[in-house]
Amino acid sequence: MEPTIERPRVVSREEWLQERRAHLAREKELTRAADRLAEERRALPWVRVEKEYAFDAPRGRVTLGDLFQGRSQLVLTHFMLGPGWKEGCVGCSFGADHMAGARLHLEQHDVSVVYVSRAPLAEIEPFKRRMGWTFPWVSSHGSDFNYDFAVSFTPEQVARRERAYNFGTMEVDGEDLSGVSVFYRDDAGGVFHTYSTFGRGSEKNLGTYMYLDLTPKGRNESPRGNLTDWVRHHDRYGSGGIVLSTGRYRADTPAVEGSSV
Repeated sequence: MEPTIERPRVVSREEWLQERRAHLAREKELTRAADRLAEERRALPWVRVEKEYAFDAPRGRVTLGDLFQGRSQLVLTHFMLGPGWKEGCVGCSFGADHMAGARLHLEQHDVSVVYVSRAPLAEIEPFKRRMGWTFPWVSSHGSDFNYDFAVSFTPEQVARRERAYNFGTMEVDGEDLSGVSVFYRDDAGGVFHTYSTFGRGSEKNLGTYMYLDLTPKGRNESPRGNLTDWVRHHDRYGSGGIVLSTGRYRADTPAVEGSSV
């Protein structure tokens, strides 16, 4: 992509240091504010999960409690891969590419990582192999799980474009959307829902964006501010095509924005 910003002025090292120190003060303000927000997040109340959810995993049927794998904390990523899709959402795939290294460290800190999609397991596994991912990925096909945690929606909700996503702040534009839900399991086996985030709420988990924010061109996306401008499945860079607003890849460029694939 061509840069979309004007080149800043060039100054002496001394002037650069002066302005950089002033900017550092603002960065520290943001860091401390983020620390305070994280404390508030950890202090949010919990909800006991009363419903018995079951998922299809490579080893057979498993419960929500099983997904903790003996740890007390679970980060569950809702990956956009609906029944009948040939491949997963490009944005979700972008996020999943960041998990390989992080998962090892999270598991050493009492946190299990699991991905879940509404597609049947037989449709998840081929795409997972293609991408080379090794994290646990289960199917909630046929259950209420995705609907109860506000990442899947009925065709009627989509047609009405209900404001049902991101805690009722955004219109639904597809039957499956992304999100992250966090759970805690106590010594007695009780499972509690502690946090969920949607939309840009999980952006901080994308190390690529964090690095781009340090560079002169930044994210260099269009006014839509959308990763669909440039992100592709990692085996598709250089192959052309477009990514629709639904997160689905389309190989041929003439397309109506938001159309299905």
